[in-house]
Amino acid sequence: MQLKRLGRSDLMVSELCLGSMTWGTQNTEAEGHAQIDLALEHGVNFIDTAEMYPVNPVSASTVGRTEEIIGTWVARTGRRGDVVIATKVTGAGQGVVRNGAPVTGAVIRAAVEGSLRRLQCESIDLYQLHWPNRGSYHFRQHWDFDPTKQNAAAMQDHVSDVMDALQDIVKQGKIRNFGLSNESAWGMAQWLRVADLKGGPRAISVQNEYSLLCRGFDTDLAEVCANEQVTLLAFSPLATGLLSGKYSGDVIPEQSRRSMNPTLSGRVTPRVWGAVSAYLGIAARHGLDPCQMALAWCRTRPVPTIPIFGATSPDQVRLALGSVAISLSDTVMAEIAAAYQAHPLPY
Repeated sequence: MQLKRLGRSDLMVSELCLGSMTWGTQNTEAEGHAQIDLALEHGVNFIDTAEMYPVNPVSASTVGRTEEIIGTWVARTGRRGDVVIATKVTGAGQGVVRNGAPVTGAVIRAAVEGSLRRLQCESIDLYQLHWPNRGSYHFRQHWDFDPTKQNAAAMQDHVSDVMDALQDIVKQGKIRNFGLSNESAWGMAQWLRVADLKGGPRAISVQNEYSLLCRGFDTDLAEVCANEQVTLLAFSPLATGLLSGKYSGDVIPEQSRRSMNPTLSGRVTPRVWGAVSAYLGIAARHGLDPCQMALAWCRTRPVPTIPIFGATSPDQVRLALGSVAISLSDTVMAEIAAAYQAHPLPY
């Protein structure tokens, strides 16, 4: 397992990141701990979570439970120094957290304290804004996205307010680094500009959805990240399981994510099956596991990219870990490029 530097920071993290959003709903505390142990055994030192996790579903009764599970692992093992922990403050509109209040400097200060308490840590390695206050085109909202509804002046005030709070919290040693999530090229540029004016903290990463089926990052935001040294943390690199093939034929296996979320939050569309079939076909022709092919492909990207994989069983963890041994041939890469041109933006 190779280590990669996150952005311009001194954080060295594994080339895969362990996602935790099922811990507390689909997975028990003991299962979450076992996943951390297994990942660490194979060289993964990077764990991503969020204050609102677990999901499937997000509910007021479980908010913060995933961070608590990581915290009890830290307390039980004493291995805080062996893991890089990333968490997120919930964005505006998620009603089960602070009644959907937008992110402000004051919210950040309180949210960091809550996360530290649940994680049983003195410092958070990477603290991220889960999504922008102003909304965005992510989460399948690009079909009717209208940026003219935004207030650029309000955005400037918001960034300045949050940056002031972040500076204080970094000085206190409660967070080490700052990142964004579900952001756009323009949004990233605003955060970088204000950080440079105020002396940081500068965003070192952006956590956006990215997979063979979802490649919105590849143009304007990739350009920003390449030139500003911002690492992409790719969530849903298996397209919530679509790229595994387990839903092919429009089936819904019992206990799967789709059994709780039939459309996979809008990813199941009439056109997605053709795209899935194309990538499954490439994997089959070349003797590759489709999940491992999808994760290995993320690691080939020109902008430094770390896929975040989630799992509900030890076998799924092992399968993802095995992807680091996979190298994709020029032929496979050419077929993937052709499939992308034939099946762009399937959801």
